[in-house]
Amino acid sequence: MMPENQSRPSQVKTIEEFLWGKSAHTTDLFHYFVTQYQLLADITVRPAKTMIGIATPRKRIAYITQLGRNFIHVYFPFEKPYPDNLCFQKIAQVPGDSRQFNHHLRLFFKEDLNEEVQQFMLLAYQLGC
Repeated sequence: MMPENQSRPSQVKTIEEFLWGKSAHTTDLFHYFVTQYQLLADITVRPAKTMIGIATPRKRIAYITQLGRNFIHVYFPFEKPYPDNLCFQKIAQVPGDSRQFNHHLRLFFKEDLNEEVQQFMLLAYQLGC
């Protein structure tokens, strides 16, 4: 980790900085999510200032916005809502944007990343290529 008096000009965090101080359970969930996504599609992990992006070569297709004590929170920005599912806890249209519906997912256990979630992960990849 960098000394406090030194900062990168862009203030983009590293993956290690996002995971610092997180529980082993949360760290394992994060790595499991990324690994499972990489098995489904050719994605990269792109940390930013406040969240971690999952990206295709063209654009970011998912965002890890919270690394909680015992969960990770992810959202997928789709152009339309997909209400017929059991995995998303919330689907919200972005204010002022008629073409972005954020689909929020909270993973507490590895088993939460089930076939339905994997289908949406793959859909996000296909739409983001």
